[in-house]
Amino acid sequence: MDLEDIKELFAEFEIKFVRLAFCDISGREKNIAIMASELEHAIKHGISFDASAIKGFLNIDDSDLLLFPDLDTFSVLPWRPSERAVARFYCFITYPDGRPFEGDGRYLLSQIEKKSSLSGYSFLVGPECEFYLFENDEKGFPTLNPLDEAGYFDISPLDRGENVRREICFALEEMGIKPERSHHEHGPGQNEIDFRCSSPLKAADDFMTFKTACKAIAQQHGLFASFLPKPFENESGNGLHINLSLYEEEKNLFEKGDPKAFSFMSGIMRRMREVTSFANPIVSSYERLGQFEAPSSISWSHHNRSTLVRIPYAQGNDSRMEVRSPDPAANPYLLISLLLSAGFEGVADSLKPDKEAEGDMISSNESEHLPATLAEALEETERSSFVSSVIPEKIIKGYLEEKKREVEEYEKSGRRHEYLIKRYFRFV
Repeated sequence: MDLEDIKELFAEFEIKFVRLAFCDISGREKNIAIMASELEHAIKHGISFDASAIKGFLNIDDSDLLLFPDLDTFSVLPWRPSERAVARFYCFITYPDGRPFEGDGRYLLSQIEKKSSLSGYSFLVGPECEFYLFENDEKGFPTLNPLDEAGYFDISPLDRGENVRREICFALEEMGIKPERSHHEHGPGQNEIDFRCSSPLKAADDFMTFKTACKAIAQQHGLFASFLPKPFENESGNGLHINLSLYEEEKNLFEKGDPKAFSFMSGIMRRMREVTSFANPIVSSYERLGQFEAPSSISWSHHNRSTLVRIPYAQGNDSRMEVRSPDPAANPYLLISLLLSAGFEGVADSLKPDKEAEGDMISSNESEHLPATLAEALEETERSSFVSSVIPEKIIKGYLEEKKREVEEYEKSGRRHEYLIKRYFRFV
């Protein structure tokens, strides 16, 4: 879209406020609100902000960055008032001299998408995300009391989240995201909503929109939506399963088991230990892995849901691979960038997969397992030449520093689950 298209939409929806959104390196959405009359200035000149206040971006001596709205991400926020409505754009981030900011995960993913297109390849990416609904207290702050005690695929009255999921689905539709299915998950108060796959950049944007919509609509119901990987020690954790389809000349290579599809899968599996600190980015992430079908070994299967990669039964354009280890705390732009790059590396090297997993496939070989802690995952990332070939040094440096501090704080806390709840619960 161009500026004239946007002006017409602003008039149609009576837009008065605009949110310019972006994602920090830890995966948290940030935004600044401007008046609708300032949008043209933002498009031409950008909106400056203090990047030293965003963890992992810049220091105080070199703190100015600019937000430029990506006009193709226009959306009206349906949970905000319809009068004097609020629009939202995701943004690209630049230095004042126009150079792309190395910490901008959206820009990184957009460049990988363009590079793959020039090579004759394209993708469909589909995140599947779980979340918990918790009751708020009388002051509106979240508690650890789940909305219900329902289980997998239960219905009302056991399932008390159906109306919340319904409103989230309607909101996603209004924002141009197509929900396909929703249901109650295994844990008490746990839910899942799946939406249609799309191009890598749009899929990452859609995932960020999904999390924002869930939290906003839950709040309107007096509830809190949590994407913490492991809210309860003895219940199912929240996963972010990443579905990937690889296309060459508009042909889905997973549809008939093309060798390149298996090379793509093998590339991801080869690099998964190095990528895990981005797929599972907080200490709580490692309470989830290895439990309730969340994988701990680096293996693949058509049927076994506890493997790292599953190739589910599907036909036509639904044929795909599913990476099952990531969780919703991940920065989707960085994670998808790494997964696609690892897959391409596998295609370039004509990798062949190991034997399909049978049963639980518990291996004593440490290299066949995902890292067991965030500290171990960070060590793998720090010595990875692959990660440093994909992610700019500025991001890696800031990311590792921030995550090492989290590990240190956790160690000092006595390694308690209660500390993880206090540290992450409201922010993931």
